[in-house]
Amino acid sequence: MTIDNSKQLFERANKFIPGGVNSPVRAFKAVGGDPIFIKSAKGAYLFDEDKNQYIELINSWGPMILGHAHPEIEEAIKGSLSASFSFGAPTRKEVEMAELIASMMPSIEKVRMVNSGTEATMSAVRLARGFTGRDKIIKFEGCYHGHGDSFLIAAGSGVATMGSPDSPGVTQGVANDTLTAPFNDLEKTQELVANNKNQIAAIILEPVVGNMGCVLPNEGFLAGLRKLCDDNGIILIFDEVMTGFRLAKGGAQEVFNIKPDLTTLGKIIGGGMPVGAYGGRADIMDFVSPSGPVYQAGTLSGNPIAMTAGLTMLRYLNEHPEVYTELDRITKKLCAGFANNLKELDLNYTINRIGSMCSLFFTDVKVTNFEEAKTSDTALFGRYFKGMLENGVYLAPSQYETLFISTAITDTIADEIIAANKKVLKSLI
Repeated sequence: MTIDNSKQLFERANKFIPGGVNSPVRAFKAVGGDPIFIKSAKGAYLFDEDKNQYIELINSWGPMILGHAHPEIEEAIKGSLSASFSFGAPTRKEVEMAELIASMMPSIEKVRMVNSGTEATMSAVRLARGFTGRDKIIKFEGCYHGHGDSFLIAAGSGVATMGSPDSPGVTQGVANDTLTAPFNDLEKTQELVANNKNQIAAIILEPVVGNMGCVLPNEGFLAGLRKLCDDNGIILIFDEVMTGFRLAKGGAQEVFNIKPDLTTLGKIIGGGMPVGAYGGRADIMDFVSPSGPVYQAGTLSGNPIAMTAGLTMLRYLNEHPEVYTELDRITKKLCAGFANNLKELDLNYTINRIGSMCSLFFTDVKVTNFEEAKTSDTALFGRYFKGMLENGVYLAPSQYETLFISTAITDTIADEIIAANKKVLKSLI
């Protein structure tokens, strides 16, 4: 495998782009080496600038549920191009998208389109603050909600301690309004609420975490948060940018039968095009301008090309529920194959999976929160990543990122991935 063209492109990129990439995880710093520059993708495969082929297990961080360049989505986009690319004015497709999202997502009565998941979470938190008249929010360690200031906060020492900024440029004032708790720790979350009575506007979380690796909620955790919010007038926000429409037609809230007050969406509702949305209870959403006093706007919100791609994707998923059965089956097969290989080689591991999201952690500790995820052998994962890449399998370049499987992964391709996994693991011993 040669990567000469990728290396040259990375050298050029470093001269004009900070770190040579437009999003940090792409730089491969967590696994070592230089990033691969992708030229094209189709179905289950990526092709780089050096004409190497890789089986794709990231799928643009989630949205390519049907694989890359699915013919129905591709044709829909082509058909929309001749009508122009952006209007900055209302379109029929925005209405159809809102109606479709509300029909599929259990908690959403009204929805506002935006341009990214980060924009969706920032807007949802502002709305929760405006609706409740409170300032503070609670987030969970290891949950990532985009790069808004409120979310770039590290945990303090103790449940009552304020957070501290986790990135230069985030003010201490913002940090003071962001409280953190360990994921799956309902008791500490309850303590935070009790110690900040009538000050918490919202609790925001990924119902299934995708940014410390795939981490599932413990039984009763989401229901406990729902009751805690109900009892204290707090807005419960599910960040379903990754899980929405991937785990089920109605996202994680359908799977766990818990209705949040607000939901944030992204990625999938654009079929891979830049897009986001936030929605929920009508009485809360009617606080958004121009209906209400909470301001949020965007020239490219509801972009017609993104709406076309997203509508085609969601309609397909809505009309073909068997997609979720197949995704669950093929992902289960992959994880079982990985587990068998690891057992044979006597390596420490934990595999977390739900539907088509999964993670292999190089630790023998059960992973239910960020501290447990951090017990993983990240150096070993880096070697594993490089080995899989050299054997034609493109993984997420971090121990703390989830894999996303598409329907383009057939049984034959799954067998190839499992065989590559076994070969690479043997080389690590």
